[in-house]
Amino acid sequence: MANEGSGSKKPRFFEANVPVFVGSAVLIFAALAFAVRDPEDASAIFAAIQSWIVHEMGWFYVASVATFLVFAIGIAASSMGTIRLGPDDASPDFSTTSWFAMLFSAGMGIGIMFYGVAEPVLHFASPPVGEGGTVEAARKAMQLSFFHWGLHAWAIYAVMGLALAYFSFRRGLPLTVRSALYPLIGDRIYGWMGHVVDIFAVFGTMFGVATSLGLGVMQVNAGLNYLLGIEMGIDVQLALIAGITLLATLSVVSGINAGIRRLSELNLALAILLMVFVLAVGPTVFLLQATMQNTGAYLSEIVSKTFTLYAYQPNDWIGGWTLFYWGWWISWSPFVGMFIARVSRGRTIREFVIGVLLVPSGFTFLWFTVFGNTALAMQLDGTAQMVDAVQADVAVALFQFLGHLPLASISMTIATLLVVTFFVTSSDSGSLVIDIITSGGEPEPPVWQRVFWALMEGVVAAVLLLAGGLAALQTGAIASGFPLALILLVVCYGLFTALRHEMQRQESLQAVTPSVAGHPSMPWKQRLGVLLHQPSRARALAFMKEAVAPALKEVAEEIRGRGLVADVEIGEREAVLTISHGSEDEFHYGVSLRSVPIPSFAITALEGEREGPDRTWRAEVSLREGGQRYDILGYTKDQVIADLLGQYERHMHYLHLHVAS
Repeated sequence: MANEGSGSKKPRFFEANVPVFVGSAVLIFAALAFAVRDPEDASAIFAAIQSWIVHEMGWFYVASVATFLVFAIGIAASSMGTIRLGPDDASPDFSTTSWFAMLFSAGMGIGIMFYGVAEPVLHFASPPVGEGGTVEAARKAMQLSFFHWGLHAWAIYAVMGLALAYFSFRRGLPLTVRSALYPLIGDRIYGWMGHVVDIFAVFGTMFGVATSLGLGVMQVNAGLNYLLGIEMGIDVQLALIAGITLLATLSVVSGINAGIRRLSELNLALAILLMVFVLAVGPTVFLLQATMQNTGAYLSEIVSKTFTLYAYQPNDWIGGWTLFYWGWWISWSPFVGMFIARVSRGRTIREFVIGVLLVPSGFTFLWFTVFGNTALAMQLDGTAQMVDAVQADVAVALFQFLGHLPLASISMTIATLLVVTFFVTSSDSGSLVIDIITSGGEPEPPVWQRVFWALMEGVVAAVLLLAGGLAALQTGAIASGFPLALILLVVCYGLFTALRHEMQRQESLQAVTPSVAGHPSMPWKQRLGVLLHQPSRARALAFMKEAVAPALKEVAEEIRGRGLVADVEIGEREAVLTISHGSEDEFHYGVSLRSVPIPSFAITALEGEREGPDRTWRAEVSLREGGQRYDILGYTKDQVIADLLGQYERHMHYLHLHVAS
């Protein structure tokens, strides 16, 4: 399409928002240099940071996560849930199965492999309150596991993903975290405030993903030790980080459709296969019963657990578990949020929130029941000493567990492969997201930049392991999540403000009936002809040239004469008029030619040549919200102007409501 007075954008070798790219890299390198220079001091400082956050700011984490859950459910349940993440006429970019597989693999795949057996067993042995090792402790252990991995975690992702998808696909802003603040600070998102927000997002994402990679490589090492006798140790784990980071780099270079989507679908298939195997060879009926009971117990106590800080029974348990998870999920929110936003274009807000909250949570609940309850059953009936195994080494817990089931070598091989593929998808998805943020929202940044961030993730994971192992990983997640929690709360407010204005716009379109809106005045015979007409491609192109283009140009000229800014873009099959109103929302009126199937009743009444044996043409109107699905092909120039002014009158009514509110 030709734009009057605009030039074309050429691809560049370096496609980055320089302040964010350089600022993020410098901040990350500084943290790494500190950890490498003196690992003992770094470990001590990590512990001090974690202690301060747990004791002084634990209440803030709990209140924030509760807010995110209430906000996500409230938005989906309200009339705002009908808003589409993209133009009104957009359809989802990916099938529901592929969508679920990608958001699940990116979200917490490595985590459920690492903690699926270990966490219920550890809660059973050492609950926050009460006696451990009892049947009641087993029941409470499953509730706590569900609580940490359920709706709260995915609500954090849903809030960030929803904001990014809405402002990018609906409002046309860059696909970066700063865009969510647009309703609050306007164009200042492109200045230093926006840069700071994106730098914190990159920093949090880097350390959140590195936490998962560290956990994953410890478990891969455990699996190889069981299968092949490879020694457990930091040297082996560093070598594994290097090898798997290389695989992640190859995946991210191949892009989201070729590499990431296929690996995500492979992850889901392997995870289902392993879970079904354990369900079949384990206590099947008991596990099905436990799934229902665990879910019911989780839902019945979700409110009380949400706000529990053990204020009357102070202990350090909450810092090592609940607050670690909340910090981990928050630090992952830019990564997972942007990734699920990237793959969720075209879905409604309600569909997005329901899918993100319920589908992965449901799968996770089933996973923890199958693995966790089977391990607890082994412990209670004396089949295996799972408590001793888990307390000896959390990373080995899954393989100790599988060793007590039939076909252990096969299931361990699948588990190891699954951890590796989860590792790869987390790393490649994370590096792609970081690259998008540091490139200013560019969806397809240069390949070398993706490679840089993929390698950086491996380096950060390796340094954290050297600086203190699991404790350093936990502290990195909790600490990097703190500034992001503040940003997420502001994001909630900004998103709610924008959605409220969106609803005002929709109400104005439905409530006002402008004098020239709707069907422009035309003789009834012409109107009937427009309805029954099945034009050829040549007739459609002529309509664009003879009616639409002159109409938009005349209106633009008149608008400019009245002191406003109006731009017209004219192409062979599309024309768009844009009117600017200063800091307020722009008005867009576009007409696009579209080839469509011919209704069966009209096949014998065609005019001239056509696109094919069963195709005709429409000239459909689109506004900023997307296609309006009505056809104006056959209107005169004056009738096109009348339709345009009708839509413009609705837009001005919306601006009046917006300013008044």
